[in-house]
Amino acid sequence: MTNKKHFDSNNDKMIKQNIMEILEYLGEDSKREGLKGTPERMLKSWQRIFSGYQSDPGKILTVFEEDSAIPYNQIILLKDIEFYSTCEHHFLPFYGKAHVAYIPSDKIVGISKLARILEVYSRRLQIQERIGNQVTTSIMENINAQGAACIIEAKHFCMTCRGVEKQNSVMVTSSLRGSFLKSTNTRQELMTLIKH
Repeated sequence: MTNKKHFDSNNDKMIKQNIMEILEYLGEDSKREGLKGTPERMLKSWQRIFSGYQSDPGKILTVFEEDSAIPYNQIILLKDIEFYSTCEHHFLPFYGKAHVAYIPSDKIVGISKLARILEVYSRRLQIQERIGNQVTTSIMENINAQGAACIIEAKHFCMTCRGVEKQNSVMVTSSLRGSFLKSTNTRQELMTLIKH
């Protein structure tokens, strides 16, 4: 990611004009009543949909140092985190749920931070596989975890409303790092916890 400023209000007029041109390309009258405010609404919508570009993942994973006399070698799992993202190939939404887990070494994070780190990466132009890899990499690097996992289940509009048009298809990906990747028993325990 570059240091370039995003959502620069100096460019709003140009972006709104581009949106009007796209509407006209589609065959619409960009000046008709129902579309008059559409460029402005789209800009505001994009500020939320793509808010992940405005956040630094490293600042989200604030940690708590743990008492070394009480080793934390358990799986910490946050299940069924709903998320929304946008496919970088077709600029269409995909959405679903994710399960994010880690095994700490000497640091733990507040449980809400697992949902927040998913939010940062999903609120960008994405592919599902990359989100999982970015989440697990961030956890491993920022809290020195023994292992990290991110399992994602999602429905993609590029599969349901165009292309093959398969309405009930769900894509599942898993990014596993450290002990989740190396140990079959640890991986199996994680999958059991997710199913319950």
